[in-house]
Amino acid sequence: MPTNVTPEYERAERAYREASTDDEKLACLRQMLSTVPKHKGTEKLQADIKRRISQLRKAEITKGKSRSADPFHLPKSGAGQVMLVGLPNTGKSSLVAATTNASVKVAEYPFTTAMPVPGMWQHEDVQIELVDTPPITAEHMPTGMMGAVRLADIIAITVDAAGMLLDQSETALGVLEGRGVTLRTTPCNELDEGHRSTQCGLIVATRSDLAAAGDIATLRDLYADHLETWAISAATGEGLDGLFGRLWELLAVVRVYTKLPGKPADFDKPYTLPVGSTVGDLARLIHRELPGKMKFARIWGDGRYDGQQVHRTEVLRDKDVVEIRE
Repeated sequence: MPTNVTPEYERAERAYREASTDDEKLACLRQMLSTVPKHKGTEKLQADIKRRISQLRKAEITKGKSRSADPFHLPKSGAGQVMLVGLPNTGKSSLVAATTNASVKVAEYPFTTAMPVPGMWQHEDVQIELVDTPPITAEHMPTGMMGAVRLADIIAITVDAAGMLLDQSETALGVLEGRGVTLRTTPCNELDEGHRSTQCGLIVATRSDLAAAGDIATLRDLYADHLETWAISAATGEGLDGLFGRLWELLAVVRVYTKLPGKPADFDKPYTLPVGSTVGDLARLIHRELPGKMKFARIWGDGRYDGQQVHRTEVLRDKDVVEIRE
């Protein structure tokens, strides 16, 4: 294993080792290739990943599978990727339609969504990617979907608060557990690495404005020891801001603004990095050669004086402004 691999790469590699189908393995390998640091020390690793991708693609062709792109290969965007998973008509598409500009089909009849549809949910100056997925049932999960689930940062189990909440949540969680995935509402950076099957997740109860009295509270109590339940309504907007804030906390990321010497900071498109990242990590994200060129950095932010000079090892905080000097 090369040094300085990203958390996203490590997550994809774990998912690859646990994948049970060629489709899942291929999705994981593609994610590994897109997130592995690109430098001389990883050239052999990159070549090995490409070789394994080539072998799986050849195997697909040999088996007579379609050469078309895998619809469940979903490159991540924004601060993190949240996969919406649930039974038919639990409000996944309505949530994506209410919070993003994605073109999703919302209808009263089941199985409206046939392919995953990503959308960017923007709040203030940051975005979180929501992915609407085809519905699952106790007997069926679309081929390739489990690979996408394993690679997501957060799994949101969606249930219709106007329906049978417990049956919906138990069925969806049972499908995932039957495939080796256990959910826990724990920030991504605090998950126990010793339990590779555990992923960050929570329950989202949609149509909360139509819920029977006490139903959502009962669901919260039932899963209180390991899963949070968030009540939202796409129709009224109830709970949406709170849900975004909680997703941001669970992703465990910070936003950082950059500026050029003598110029104002760019507050339009902040960089997002995992909690605990350093100025050096930011420099590498800007350009892979920048860490080797930088002499020092100046930083503006909470707990620092304006323009404080710092080393590349300085840990970044949310909403810091950084000026890198070469």
